[in-house]
Amino acid sequence: MSETTTPPSATPAASSDSTTAVRDRDLAAGKRVLRLESAALAACAETLDGAFSDAVNLLGESEAGTRSGRVVVTGMGKSGHVGRKIAATFASTGTPSQFVHPAEASHGDLGMITERDALLALSNSGETPELSDVLSYAKRYNIPVVAITARADSTLARLASVSLILPDQPEAAQMGLAPTTSTTMAMALGDALAVALLERKGFTASDFRLFHPGGKLGRQLARVEDMMHRAGEVPLVTPESSMQETLLVMTSKHFGCVGITEAQSGRLLGIITDGDLRRHMDAGLMGKSARDIMTANPVTTEGERMASETLALMNARAITALFVVDGEGRPVGIVHLHDFLRTGVA
Repeated sequence: MSETTTPPSATPAASSDSTTAVRDRDLAAGKRVLRLESAALAACAETLDGAFSDAVNLLGESEAGTRSGRVVVTGMGKSGHVGRKIAATFASTGTPSQFVHPAEASHGDLGMITERDALLALSNSGETPELSDVLSYAKRYNIPVVAITARADSTLARLASVSLILPDQPEAAQMGLAPTTSTTMAMALGDALAVALLERKGFTASDFRLFHPGGKLGRQLARVEDMMHRAGEVPLVTPESSMQETLLVMTSKHFGCVGITEAQSGRLLGIITDGDLRRHMDAGLMGKSARDIMTANPVTTEGERMASETLALMNARAITALFVVDGEGRPVGIVHLHDFLRTGVA
C-alpha cells in the first residue's frame, strides 16, 4: 500500500521573497504615478500664457471690480470634486466663491448664479452634457466663463470667454482611463488662479486669519493682542518705587517680572526679573529703588504682531514673559509662555 504525502507548505524564505516582490511592485507603481503627474505639472506650467492673466482679470472683476459678485465653480464627476476644492481654496483666500453642481443647476440651482458672477467650468473633454444648461444660462445673461479643459476645439472651449487648455499628458493609470494626471493638473491650475488673485489683491496673513479662525492654522495666525493680559493684570511700577513695593507687585502678578514705566509719559523704561533680583541679592537690596536694579530697554513686542513670530522671538532670547507696547512705547499688556501653550500656538 503506497503512502500519500502532503506537499510541503511554502518556506519562510519563499514567503519573504513574495512579500518583497509585492512591495517592490507597489513602490514602482507609486513612483511612476508621481513622476508622471510631476512631469504633467511641469508641462502645464510651461504652457501658461496670456490667457491665464485674462482669466485672473475676469475672476477678479467678478469678486471685487466692476461686477462685485462671486466666482461660481462647476464641473461633473471627478471635475466636480476638483471644482469643489478649487471653490474652497478661492473662498479661503479672500475670493468669494461657491460650487454649483451642473446637474442640480438644471433643476433650480441656476438661481444661485447671478449676472454679477463669473463662471469657472471644468471638463477634461469639454463635452460634458450636464454643463450645457449652465453654459446656456451664462450666455443668456452675459456671465463670463473661464474654462479649464484639455481640448481647445471642444464645445466648452468655444463657448468660454477665456480657455485654459491642459497640455496633452498621459493619465497615470496603466490603461489611461481613470482621471489622474488630468485632475491633478486641473486642481493645480485652480490653485494657481487662487494664488494669483490673492497676490494681486495684496492679501495678508491677517486677512487670511479672518477666514481661518479655527484649528491649528487659526492658532498659528493669532495675534499677540488676542492672548495678552491687559490693564490691571500688567505688573508695573515707577523708577522711584521701593524694592518692597516692587516685590509686592511682582509677586502678586505671577509673571516673574515687573515693568518700570516713566511717571509722566508711561513709557516702558526697563524690567526687573527674577534673574535681576538674584544678581543684586545682598544686604543693601531692600534699600534700593526699582531704577537701581532694572535692566533698561527691554525686549518688547506689539499687539498686532503674529503670535507665532513673538513666540519665536521669546524662544530665541530665552524670555518667559514679554511686555506688549503701543506705538509710543507704553505697555498695554504682557504675554507669558504659558499663554502660547494655553491657546495652542506653541
